[in-house]
Amino acid sequence: MAADEPPPVNVLNPAAPSPFLLLGDHAGNRIPRGMDDLGLDEAERTRHIAWDIGIAALGAALAERLDATFIHQTYSRLVIDCNRRPGAPDSIPPVSDGTAIAANAELDPANAAARAEAIQAPYQAAIGSDIERRLTAGQETILISLHSFTPSMRGIDRPWQVGILHDKGDSRFARAMLSFFAQDPELHAGDNQPYSMDVIDFTIPFHAYDRRLPYAEIEVRQDLLADELGIADWCDRIEQALNYARREFTRL
Repeated sequence: MAADEPPPVNVLNPAAPSPFLLLGDHAGNRIPRGMDDLGLDEAERTRHIAWDIGIAALGAALAERLDATFIHQTYSRLVIDCNRRPGAPDSIPPVSDGTAIAANAELDPANAAARAEAIQAPYQAAIGSDIERRLTAGQETILISLHSFTPSMRGIDRPWQVGILHDKGDSRFARAMLSFFAQDPELHAGDNQPYSMDVIDFTIPFHAYDRRLPYAEIEVRQDLLADELGIADWCDRIEQALNYARREFTRL
């Protein structure tokens, strides 16, 4: 990246008092100028393969509503996916949902490592540093990773409006969020849908599991975040779900 380009990590409302630490692995879709847009046109650079549509706005709204910190990535996951294990083959995808990314397919190991060092490492370090600061100060910490998903993939419609992902570590908070959403008969909430949290995910497993921090990875369908009304609606819904789950979690 050139010296005048934005840093890879954006921190909204630093050192905020909320127990919720909001994360956005795929919130941005910038591509460093020197990468020549990865050879992609604007339509490809703005569709779901490049970022989690709506999450930058949703995270900012939740940060303000909850008085919470929101740490999010500036650059596109097509440059490097910060929710993948460093060095993993799929962290720099040569193909994404049928779109070939020639600049990634031809990337040599040295340049792949340079991307990880410039973009992925600072992002993960910022999360780790803030967690340690919070724990040292005795601040309650619940990790909330915000994501969005395309309404259909490879011709298959996805019926869920929201999904809650969880796996190992202390998953009680995530399960409490599922219980909240299950109370709405008009809402189709996915339990580890449309994705499951498994060995592919990196951010939550890396930061939450060994520390036994409560967590949830939230997936909202992208068509529901297409405008200000949608952002406001899901800010309300997620705020309610987070507060409900925190009350349930602290009673356990």
